[in-house]
Amino acid sequence: MSKNKEKETSSTKVQEGEENVEYTSLSIDGFEYLTTLNTKYKNRKKYQEANPRLITAFISGTIDDVYVKKGKSVKAGDELLILEAMKMKNVIQAPLDAKIKNILVKKGDRVSKNQLLIELE
Repeated sequence: MSKNKEKETSSTKVQEGEENVEYTSLSIDGFEYLTTLNTKYKNRKKYQEANPRLITAFISGTIDDVYVKKGKSVKAGDELLILEAMKMKNVIQAPLDAKIKNILVKKGDRVSKNQLLIELE
């Protein structure tokens, strides 16, 4: 399965009739396209690589249990906490070997999607 690689390269303004149209050169998988971009696309939130040292909630729910304490060392795959959402208990595991820097939730807390739960050093 190949991922599409997309890259904006440059933009050009062209007078078409009575309005100015901005065309952007867009490179996708090595092919160059000249296209217009809508406002929604221009104002979209840019992709940002996830930081593996910041554990966030992938769905809103309730913290069912917290297994770690601040300052404790954990190995990749160790269970950090349980996030209960939609009647399912999701075990959140450490993505890498690290030390617990900060725990921002406790048992029984309601959390929203993308809320920071645990920070790793």
